[in-house]
Amino acid sequence: MKQYRLNRLFDPTSKRCFDVAVDHGFFNVKEVLAGIENLERAVATIVKAGPDAIQLTVGQAHLLQEVAGKQKPALVLRTDVANVYGRELPRTLFSRIIEEGVLQAVQLDASCVVANLFRIPGEPEVTDQCIENILRLKPDCDHYHMPLMVEPLVFQPNATAGGYMVDGDPDKIIPLVRQAVELGADIIKADPTDDPRDYHLVIETAGRIPVLVRGGGKVSDREILERTAELLRQGARGIVYGRNVIQHPNPAGMTRALMSLLHEDATPEQAARHLITG
Repeated sequence: MKQYRLNRLFDPTSKRCFDVAVDHGFFNVKEVLAGIENLERAVATIVKAGPDAIQLTVGQAHLLQEVAGKQKPALVLRTDVANVYGRELPRTLFSRIIEEGVLQAVQLDASCVVANLFRIPGEPEVTDQCIENILRLKPDCDHYHMPLMVEPLVFQPNATAGGYMVDGDPDKIIPLVRQAVELGADIIKADPTDDPRDYHLVIETAGRIPVLVRGGGKVSDREILERTAELLRQGARGIVYGRNVIQHPNPAGMTRALMSLLHEDATPEQAARHLITG
């Protein structure tokens, strides 16, 4: 019965999903709030652009679920809160899940829940907490037929790339993706590799589990469109982008541009036209 909820996430024709992440307020870092200072307005803009899903927290999910009509995006509910994203890390790091997160997701009519699986240099305790979170969520997800998205994220050392920056080394990404599969993920949200042409290795590691690619830091329009097109060619089943949408001067246009790549097999040049007309 998880398939019923997955059907709301993945386009019936392309079999792909675009999830716009606007759950950044959970993490208590000012820099990642750019573009979503007024979250109600940001969600309304994204809803109108029509992605497949929007990723929100338990305190803000109502901004999506109060929208009337059958065609609104599906809700992906963030279930864990962490303090690992700042340029200067606090003395003690943590990753904790909300109480009865899957039940709250059911009550909010979510289509999926998401939790992190961090690999942070020198911080194995946080990885342990993430694993514990996933182990607690998994039985409830199975009981309530709620898909579980696991987000294996490989961090660069904070001293060299502080602020939650991607380490695109396949040798680090692949074992963490495999661990997420072994823990029972129904969907994987994974880092892009430094060379997008290597991403088939991540897809092969995930096996039958669909892989959505995380956007990472803000990059140029050309880079995000070309990278996305290549990742899709490598077998990615979708994307979960936040800052490259919400911090864009034209969030609706960027949403439509990326949707055209996923669901219409547009070229990057064709997709870029939405940034002018969107």
